[in-house]
Amino acid sequence: MDALRIGINVAVMLVLIGVLLWMQKKHISFTKRVFTGLGLGLVFGVVLQLLYGAGSEVISQSSDWFNLVGRGYVGLLQMVVIPLIMVSIISAIMNLKGKQNLGKMSGLIIAVLLVTTAIAASVSIATSLSFDLKAIEITAGDKEKQRGASLEERLVDVEDKTIPQQVLDFIPTNPFADMTGARSTSTLAVVIFSAFIGVAVLGLDKKKPEQADLFRKIVESVYAVVMRIVTLVLRLTPYGILALITKVAATTNAEEILKLIKFVGASYVALIVMFIIHLILLALFGYNPVQYVRKVLPTLVFAFTSRSSAATIPLNVETQTKRLGVPEGVANLSATFGATIGQNGCAGIYPAMLAVMIAPTVGINPISWDFILTLILVVTISSFGVAGVGGGATFASLIVLSTMNLPVALAGLLISVEPLIDMGRTALNVNDSITAGVITGKILGENDTEAFKSKADLDVVQA
Repeated sequence: MDALRIGINVAVMLVLIGVLLWMQKKHISFTKRVFTGLGLGLVFGVVLQLLYGAGSEVISQSSDWFNLVGRGYVGLLQMVVIPLIMVSIISAIMNLKGKQNLGKMSGLIIAVLLVTTAIAASVSIATSLSFDLKAIEITAGDKEKQRGASLEERLVDVEDKTIPQQVLDFIPTNPFADMTGARSTSTLAVVIFSAFIGVAVLGLDKKKPEQADLFRKIVESVYAVVMRIVTLVLRLTPYGILALITKVAATTNAEEILKLIKFVGASYVALIVMFIIHLILLALFGYNPVQYVRKVLPTLVFAFTSRSSAATIPLNVETQTKRLGVPEGVANLSATFGATIGQNGCAGIYPAMLAVMIAPTVGINPISWDFILTLILVVTISSFGVAGVGGGATFASLIVLSTMNLPVALAGLLISVEPLIDMGRTALNVNDSITAGVITGKILGENDTEAFKSKADLDVVQA
């Protein structure tokens, strides 16, 4: 009987995929297809949960089949992330030719990311205090205790390293290993390695111009091929979102959420407030917030459902360049830096909220200015090198809590609502990287204002 039910569920998923395929053949816009996939997935997921229950074997096995589309799509995006980062940054730097300053460009992007992270930490502290969040109010079950023990084990890898030692981890001592994602800082290490290659090509222009021109042609050819792969993968976005959100809606345990509804509510209030602050910053630089939201929403929806800032990099770059008019060099750097530096949700709001919750358990007053200012500083500094994948927030929290001499095991109390909160955190992370790209391009005077004003859909997925 279960096999029949699973077969029916998979058949329904195939029908829904067929609906999206029909919409694509009718040349219905990318944005509409993304939101259709989101809506169909939500409805299908809720129906599945009502029929079988969140923890049922039928849903578990059905989700395995759905993962062929959902996680398969995320895997394809992750496949193209490193090649895209490498060729994009090398191409962007070697084609600067004095028009842009690499140091200024990178500095502005990182400055925006860090400043917004400090603001995010402040928002998180204010929200936590307003909701009166306390770790002692949460009951720890077996699952929470096991999670706490696991976090204490991971702490050993973090607390033994000073901040200078953590910075040294960014250096790509073995760039080929970093291309495989061997470390949490691998993405940033690949960026650094690619930047060195780009700068080296600029140095060849004066000494060996022929070799420099030959290398440029090779990189430009590789870049064209990689971008074509990106185009092919991004066309699958509506289908990926359909499968991902179906699984989330079907497997999310409503009872567990209700137990921690106060923390979930506070988290999303902080995330929404920070998103509004991003829009205010963009408005100060002359961008219409409503038009901006319309253009970035499909990208944020994918970030929300995939829970991976790194996997969102290809869509992030295309959104910045095609829909917002950000130069390719700035877009690639901001999308890549934003996946590993200054993540407002995972490295800003979440660790600060945990610290405020946990502080009273060890006799620390969370409303003292010494504690608040120290926490904001620690959160901002520790936001370097946070992995842009699920679990990055946990890594950031370990650093912050250990630095503030707070017990890390209590962070395990929130394991049951982690996926739900992580969805919103990831969307905010990606929006922050886009905001950094738009603001940097604007300051440099390189943004294409006509592209931002255009009402055209995302060209890359329509081609």
